[in-house]
Amino acid sequence: MTGNSTSVIGPYGEPLTLATLPPTETKRWYPRLKAQLVAAVNGGLLSVDDVCKEYRIDFEEFASWQRGLERLGMRGLFITRAQKNRDYYERFQKY
Repeated sequence: MTGNSTSVIGPYGEPLTLATLPPTETKRWYPRLKAQLVAAVNGGLLSVDDVCKEYRIDFEEFASWQRGLERLGMRGLFITRAQKNRDYYERFQKY
């Protein structure tokens, strides 16, 4: 995994480095872990391709994390709310 930065600011203001990112074998993605990967990509620590390859995440899934975080903050990363949030924004984008 390579990127342009050596550290970025995480979702709770903590410094993130390659060493402090979630393990690549992570199976259960909690909102905090999702937000850390999104912050790593947004800050240039990793590329989207690196994240998808190393963490075995679909591009569409990762993109939904980015959208959820952008639209609703940490609340947008809870899986039980993902469909409800998606429906809400799709409904309002029609008008």
